[in-house]
Amino acid sequence: MKIFALSDKKTENLKEVIKELNPDLIITLWDFDYGDLMGLELIDIPKMGVYWNHCTRWYMETYGIQDLHLYPREFNGFIFGGLEWCVRYKNGDYIMYTQEEASTLLETFSKVDVFISHCPPFWINDNNDTAHEGFHALKTYIDKHSPKYLFHGHTYDDGKFVERYKDTQIVYVDRYRIIEI
Repeated sequence: MKIFALSDKKTENLKEVIKELNPDLIITLWDFDYGDLMGLELIDIPKMGVYWNHCTRWYMETYGIQDLHLYPREFNGFIFGGLEWCVRYKNGDYIMYTQEEASTLLETFSKVDVFISHCPPFWINDNNDTAHEGFHALKTYIDKHSPKYLFHGHTYDDGKFVERYKDTQIVYVDRYRIIEI
């Protein structure tokens, strides 16, 4: 199965890029404004994703994207599920979770094959600043459930990305990436 994953940076001519690459599934992980995905709703390819810390809320239904936040969904024999947002790094009306909130949310979340998160697990592809710290709960989830894949964005490329943690393939996405599973 060919997955087209989007994260963090706007892709010019998105519809044309997707048509050329012809994926089986589109996964959205990135920070964007409502108009950044204009036309995606016209593409007849299944779409799944989670919300992020810098995005316009409540757009997924408009674009035909199934929300995976704590909601497992089956596609092509794989179970997909995820966790939205990132670690709270500032106060105010922002879309973020504390480490404790994320732990509570994932404590009873069922096993999935492909875990989707904007934020990475703690100490796996996160950065040394509070805005890009990973979730402890994601690392605990991997230790407990060993999903086959974990896709994330949110951090910036320092050239030292972990691609495997125990039995889980870690997939960092910056702008877009084709992943074959």
